[in-house]
Amino acid sequence: MVKLKFYGIGGQGAVTAAKVLSEAVSLFEGRYAITVPAYGHERRGAPVFAHIIVDDEPVLLNCYVYDPDIVVVMDEGIIDKKVDVTEGCTGSTVLVLNSGSEDYVSRYRQLGAFGDIYVCDATAAAERNMGLSIPNSAMLGALAKTGLVSIEAVEKAVADSFGKVGEVNVNAARDAYEHTRKA
Repeated sequence: MVKLKFYGIGGQGAVTAAKVLSEAVSLFEGRYAITVPAYGHERRGAPVFAHIIVDDEPVLLNCYVYDPDIVVVMDEGIIDKKVDVTEGCTGSTVLVLNSGSEDYVSRYRQLGAFGDIYVCDATAAAERNMGLSIPNSAMLGALAKTGLVSIEAVEKAVADSFGKVGEVNVNAARDAYEHTRKA
């Protein structure tokens, strides 16, 4: 069982990304997943969370994730909004961070709650491929770099989920996957 927590800002597609991840592992990898969103203030710009559990066996839990194995941060500045992205983390929790700033990477590393840190400027990948600064598909590409899900499954789920704009979202996911690095 792998437990994930997505952190984002309203309008970035964090909840959508969590749902697409569930589809990627369930429909295209033959595993099981459940997604539990937490919308908070339900407005653009407010912190948004989503909880995902992925397993090879049916997931019988339907609850929030309190001790994540992987944390996905879709907006590097969320720590400036006093959101504790380290809650429940251990020294081995993996961080997937959307950032183009070495200063932010350093700030997250200094939190001391994460083992491996994967970094990608997913917003830039989204802008290059979609012309929009909505990093959800790109962040799924970055998450694929951790080995949790294959990039091929992500691409298929993104294409299915986004219909007419699926191709540019798939391109953003692939772009981010190719530009994700371990920090």
